[in-house]
Amino acid sequence: METKPLQKMFPFLCIILLMVSCASTNRLTISVTEPAPVSIPKNISRVGILNRFNNTSDNVISKIDEVFSAEGKNFDRDASNKVIEGLNELLKQQDRFDVVIVNDSLLVSNNTVDFPTALTWDTVEQLCKASDVDVLYVLSFFDTDSKISYNTKQAFSQNVLGVKIPVLEHHATANTLIKGGFKIYDPTNRLILDSFSFSKGITTSGKGINPAKALEALKMRKDLVMDASRLIGENYALSIVPYRTRVARDYFVKGTDQFEIAKRKAQTGDWDGAALHWERELTNPKSKIAGRACYNMAIINEINGDIETAIEWASKAYSDYNNKEALRYLNILKYRVSQNQRLAEQQL
Repeated sequence: METKPLQKMFPFLCIILLMVSCASTNRLTISVTEPAPVSIPKNISRVGILNRFNNTSDNVISKIDEVFSAEGKNFDRDASNKVIEGLNELLKQQDRFDVVIVNDSLLVSNNTVDFPTALTWDTVEQLCKASDVDVLYVLSFFDTDSKISYNTKQAFSQNVLGVKIPVLEHHATANTLIKGGFKIYDPTNRLILDSFSFSKGITTSGKGINPAKALEALKMRKDLVMDASRLIGENYALSIVPYRTRVARDYFVKGTDQFEIAKRKAQTGDWDGAALHWERELTNPKSKIAGRACYNMAIINEINGDIETAIEWASKAYSDYNNKEALRYLNILKYRVSQNQRLAEQQL
């Protein structure tokens, strides 16, 4: 008799269930504050924003894309100005700086591929002095690159008599890649505080009874690209702001009855109550159990915000009891210490 598919899968299902039921750890997530990706000195009170991009090309994207030609050669320039607009407004909303738009036609760049040669420090100092700013944000390069795909499909349309008749439907899709890069210049310390490149893809599509109608439906591309460009600037403005995120941690739930009780208390949110049961296993004669207890004591201390004590417990779990997970966790905790130090420096 042929074996049914479910019968064939049964042994594998049993293995999976066994692995789940025998898992020695559970996972929790905690909220931590990460330092801002970009650090601006706390004594900075005025920043300038310069758009180096300038597109003077008369080329349109492609002949078939004549619908885009109405956007003209200034399309990329308009999109780059949207990036500047978003950056400017979000920096102002932070109430940390006075923000000034810096204009200098001699510094424009037609580079649309990568960062052009960095501004000289003499030039940066002159710009900052002329605009009375301390730091200069520069949109160094920018480009929107669109590729159009076009095809036809068989479809059906109803005539006035309600009869379906075959028609040829025209489809057009535009894939637009927005790309560019920022640099932040600090002339006082002669440091480039950040060098950041970005890219964002936008896809628009349209269809119609002829190619012109299909391409007309793509006109929404302009609004979408302008909105996305503005959002790029806004997001970059937020790169100087610390942020909250959630991180995952594993803790031991198997080994003794005390771990089982602690597991149930942890599941109800009573972490301090769970810790009382882990403490009872710190002197367990079995090194595996004592190591797990030490590891879990590191977890509860991190939950309570005491990273230094968490490091001590994780170190003990590894050095005294050879708990391999503790070594990995120890490196995570040390990284958190360095991140907290950087966060403290940003908040001075």
